[in-house]
Amino acid sequence: MKIKIIRPYQRFAISFSVSIITALGVAPHAQAAANLETESLKFGFIKLTDMAPLAVAYEKGFFEDEGLSVQLEAQANWKVLLDRVINGELDGAHMLAGQPLGATIGFGTKADIITAFSMDLNGNAITVSNDIWKQMKANIPIEGGKPKHPITADYLKPIVDKYQKEGKPFNMGMVFPVSTHNYELRYWLAAGGIKPGFYAPPQDTTGTIDAEAVLSVTPPPQMPATLDAGTILGYCVGEPWNQQAVFKGIGVPVISDYEIWKNNPEKVFGVSKAWADKNPNTHKAVIKALIRAAMWLDADNNKNRPEAVEILSQTQYVGADAEVIANSMTGTFEYEKGDKRALPDFNVFFRYNATYPYYSDAIWYLTQMRRWGQINEAKTDAWFMETAKKVYRPDLYKAAAKELIAEGKAKASDFPADSETGMKPPQADFIDHIIYDGSKPNDYLNQFKIGLKANQKVVGGTITD
Repeated sequence: MKIKIIRPYQRFAISFSVSIITALGVAPHAQAAANLETESLKFGFIKLTDMAPLAVAYEKGFFEDEGLSVQLEAQANWKVLLDRVINGELDGAHMLAGQPLGATIGFGTKADIITAFSMDLNGNAITVSNDIWKQMKANIPIEGGKPKHPITADYLKPIVDKYQKEGKPFNMGMVFPVSTHNYELRYWLAAGGIKPGFYAPPQDTTGTIDAEAVLSVTPPPQMPATLDAGTILGYCVGEPWNQQAVFKGIGVPVISDYEIWKNNPEKVFGVSKAWADKNPNTHKAVIKALIRAAMWLDADNNKNRPEAVEILSQTQYVGADAEVIANSMTGTFEYEKGDKRALPDFNVFFRYNATYPYYSDAIWYLTQMRRWGQINEAKTDAWFMETAKKVYRPDLYKAAAKELIAEGKAKASDFPADSETGMKPPQADFIDHIIYDGSKPNDYLNQFKIGLKANQKVVGGTITD
């Protein structure tokens, strides 16, 4: 599916620009474009609200300010998107945070993909069918007349156990094997004592070995319909597809990823390493535009979010009703119908250094790949760091940020200090209260009751030491 986005006034703007050029002999944005290796770019995205920095950079003219002529194209699914970046049909794309890492280590398609820009924090939720919710709700404490949050998977476990005793699979959906959604759903399930299954590549890449809850891939926009059809009993996805289930009355979001891991990194802007090496100035210009878009999205306590909602509701972007998108993008989140709660950080695009590509974020994803067998061999702590540094590029981000500061478009205080190491301090804001220290990934893995650790691996469908 290819959708070329053209602004309504573009034809007029082109003819008007020609007149100005003729009259003044100076092309607009000439200085910005002077050092670019290429100006015409094509970027891909999936129809989710967290693609917003791309849409805003286009609609607010930030790409143009950098001398870039950009086309944005919606993609059918995450695999198609990644393949098109690898083969050069796309210059870059809105990607799952785990995609550049998965490609680099060779889980699925092998390719060198890098990211110098994190697109957002949070933005996902786990939704279950009305029937499953009814069974869960019966055991959840009530506080102020509403279910007490956060809702752990402990309340789902008796239902999953019942399905197992009856010989029925408990099917759930996530968007891609190396997606944040896969790891967040697995994390939540395992924290409640439910086994989400293991991978054993290259022979078994289904992730269902020894699974009590069976997870499979469903493209984000198809999640509500798949739930409504009964094919899956729950899912983890980004917005607006959890709120869509509420609006349609077919399911209930039980927990947001903010409650699973506070301020977790979600999407990134990814390009092939070959493209970045060939087009360093163009790449820096893109990152500058995206940083400005992220700043606009979070400016003055989200004052621009209503306008962002209107942009995203257009069919060429997310294409969902503005009311559905606004439910999460403007500081609230609706769980059970009528249970709308304040959640101002459900979508974060710039504050808390959201756009900075931290090595420790990359390492967390790598630990989850190891935990569930996508990395089926034990790795040293040094390996985790070396792999993170191949993919996440804070050096490129810093170069773009410094130019924005020099141009007066940002302040030094908007960004991490120059002395920043790429490693966040140990983090404790997880639903199971296990502390994550990115400098000690193997110690972190050893704390989990469910998941591979030490020298364990999956062989022939069983875990061996």
